[in-house]
Amino acid sequence: MSSSDIFIGETIGTAILILLGGGVCAAVTLKASKARNAGWLAITFGWGFAVLTAVYTSAPLSGAHLNPAVTLALAIKDGGWSNVPIYWAGQLFGAMIGAALVWVVYYGQFQAHLTDREIVGGPGAQDTKAVEAQEAQAGPVLGIFSTGPEIRNAVMNLATEIIGTIVLVLAVLTQGLNDKGNGLGTLGALITALVVVSIGLSLGGPTGYAINPARDLGPRIVHALLPLPNKGGSDWGYAWIPVVGPLIGGAIAAGIYNVAFA
Repeated sequence: MSSSDIFIGETIGTAILILLGGGVCAAVTLKASKARNAGWLAITFGWGFAVLTAVYTSAPLSGAHLNPAVTLALAIKDGGWSNVPIYWAGQLFGAMIGAALVWVVYYGQFQAHLTDREIVGGPGAQDTKAVEAQEAQAGPVLGIFSTGPEIRNAVMNLATEIIGTIVLVLAVLTQGLNDKGNGLGTLGALITALVVVSIGLSLGGPTGYAINPARDLGPRIVHALLPLPNKGGSDWGYAWIPVVGPLIGGAIAAGIYNVAFA
């Protein structure tokens, strides 16, 4: 695979991943959406199908890593580090494109949601110091773009992201790789998608299961940049956890693989 193929493949694949994954979050969250309040099952299966679609689309070009933690794990497993920066650049750029496209698709719903007094404040709105403090950290639509904890504890949140990513990356390394071992295969895409659903259902509750640094950081940057009315904060104090945690998890998973399976 050439450098251009890797960058283009990861950009397209990660953009599709975030467009469909962020799209289901928008569908469930935004007040004027037909899927409003569809719930956690819709989100977890939506992300699983997003992974499936993104992998099948981008695998012929780049091997469909779509996740810096997966790229890191494969580099540790095989010792090939030269293309890691290209993969990471494509993943981050693609994640930002996907998040921006979610905004385009749901533009009217974002405008309606973020000007609704029941959502952002005003007469009849809940007005407490606790709510104001929470919105200073994470605005009312940040969850469409990136993840956040239900209980804010750095150690617990970091551990959750590490453990979830270990499960994901071990599944990729043991069951998901193509014949060349440099990315996901056809059957591996389905296995990985189902693993993502499983992680979301079982381990996703505490933090929203980023398990992918680009998936969280790229859309969080877009949230900070978009001209959304009353959007609130982007919670940069938490942003390091869904980046560092998955990278640690990916490295641990690669170590486990090299010791136990290689």
